[in-house]
Amino acid sequence: MADRLSLAEREEIAVGLARQESMRSIAKRLGRAPSTVSREVANNSLHALASAAQPGLAYRASRAHAVALSARPRSRAGRLTRPSRLREQVLARLRLRHSPRQVALRLREDFPTDREMWVSHETIYQAIYLQARGNLRAELTRQVALRSGRASRRARPAAGGAVRSNRDWVGLNISQRPAEADDRAVPGHWEGDLVIGRNGTSAIATLVERATRFVLLVALPDSRVSEHVIGQLSAAMSTLPRILRRSLTWDQGTEMALHARFSIATHCPVYFCDPHSPWQRGSNENTNGLLRQYYPKGAFDFRTITQADLDITAAELNGRPRETLGWRTPAEKLDEFLSRGVATTY
Repeated sequence: MADRLSLAEREEIAVGLARQESMRSIAKRLGRAPSTVSREVANNSLHALASAAQPGLAYRASRAHAVALSARPRSRAGRLTRPSRLREQVLARLRLRHSPRQVALRLREDFPTDREMWVSHETIYQAIYLQARGNLRAELTRQVALRSGRASRRARPAAGGAVRSNRDWVGLNISQRPAEADDRAVPGHWEGDLVIGRNGTSAIATLVERATRFVLLVALPDSRVSEHVIGQLSAAMSTLPRILRRSLTWDQGTEMALHARFSIATHCPVYFCDPHSPWQRGSNENTNGLLRQYYPKGAFDFRTITQADLDITAAELNGRPRETLGWRTPAEKLDEFLSRGVATTY
C-alpha cells in the first residue's frame, strides 16, 4: 500500500489548487502520482463550499486530513507490547541511540530470512510515544528515545544567522576541491567543524569522512584558538594512512586561521566553504546533530570530557547503520573500501 498523504502534503495540495496549478504539477512537486492527487481532491473536497462565481471543488487540507484519519482501521495490539526477542532487539538498538528507522532497516539486514524479526519504524515510534500498554519509553531515557529531546516529532526550522565577513587568511575555496570529493566515490575527503560547549567557553572538533560518514572526535582541552585547534587536528589526522588524507573542508571560523600549518603537517589541503553555507558541509552538520544526543547543547563543559570519552562516542556513532550507506555502518563501509583496495588505487 502506498504511503498515506501527510497533513503537510495536503496543505501543499490546497496551496497548489489555490494557485490554479494542474494536478500533474502539484503531484510532481510532491513526488506523488497524479492519480493520487486527483483522487485525494475528488474524495475530500467540499462541494457545498464551492463558490457559485467559480464553480468547482473547494478543498480544505485540515478537514481532508481529519476525514482520512477517522477512516483508518482501528489498530491492532502492537507487536512490541509483550516481551519477545524482537522487543529486546529493538530496545537494545534504541539504547545505542539508533533511530527507529535505523533499527527497522537494520533488523531486515541482520535477520533476512526471519520475518518475525521485521518491524516498521512507525511501529517503533508508536511503541515509544503512543501505546498505553507495553510502552517502550518507560524502559528508555527521554534522550535515548527521541534524539531531539522533544515530546513529539516535528520539522526542523530553517537555519538562520548573520553572514560572516571575508577573512584574509582564508585559502582555497570549496569550488576548487577535487571533483572526486563531490561524488563521494573515493574515501579520504573530510568535513570538519567545532561543537561549542556550555557558555561558549569550550569546544570539541568533529571530523566526518564524506564517502563513509566515518567520524573522528577531537578533544580541545586547552582552548579553541587556532594554534591549539590546528595542533590537535594535525595529531588526529596524522594517525590515518596518507591515502585517507585527501582533503578537509571547513567553514570560515577563525580556529582555522593557521590552516597552512595543518596542511604542512598532514599533507592534507584545506578547502573553505562560502560564508553562511552550512549545507556545503552537510555530512558534518548532520553528525553534529547526532552528537547532541550525547552532549546536549549548553549542558557540558567539554574541558571535562576526555579524548577517551570521545573515542567511545565516536565508536558508537561509527557502529550505527545509516540509510545513505545502504544500512551498513560507517565502520563497515570504511572496512569495505579498504578491503577492496579502493583507497589504494587512486
